[in-house]
Amino acid sequence: MAPRILPIAEEHIESFRAAVDSVAREHHYLALLEAPPLETVRAFVRDNIRNGHPQFVALVDGSVVGWCDIVPKAWPSLRHSGILGMGVIQGFRGRGIGGALIAATIEAAKRKGLTRVELTVRIDNEPAKRLYEKFGFAYEGRLRHHLLIDGEHRDSDLMALLL
Repeated sequence: MAPRILPIAEEHIESFRAAVDSVAREHHYLALLEAPPLETVRAFVRDNIRNGHPQFVALVDGSVVGWCDIVPKAWPSLRHSGILGMGVIQGFRGRGIGGALIAATIEAAKRKGLTRVELTVRIDNEPAKRLYEKFGFAYEGRLRHHLLIDGEHRDSDLMALLL
């Protein structure tokens, strides 16, 4: 079944959290090692909905299998830019879901008036970097010892897209 790409809604919150938790517990793709508590996730999603921040989910049989969001920065001098976060659960990668999510989220960011989107990606996550480059993200720098996962420091690359 082909996934449906939709703006996140309240009824997706628990499934969204489960998807985040699934990817986080792999300890390879996200800065998170597990999903935040449900109430924290609920507050994050509700804030995004209330403020019109771009956040999309990919649904298969009613369950979230992927997500992408761009949260604008808070400082007035930085509000033109946002930070992209995304993930696709194991078993659904390599099917174009990530690209469909990014495309929808970037279009929503443009409509919101954002002109810069940033992200960090682990240096060993080549498939993700290729995907981001396909959408025009460019390398801007290396974040050394950016993450500490399972006792090991991991470097990340900073990438950005100008809209």
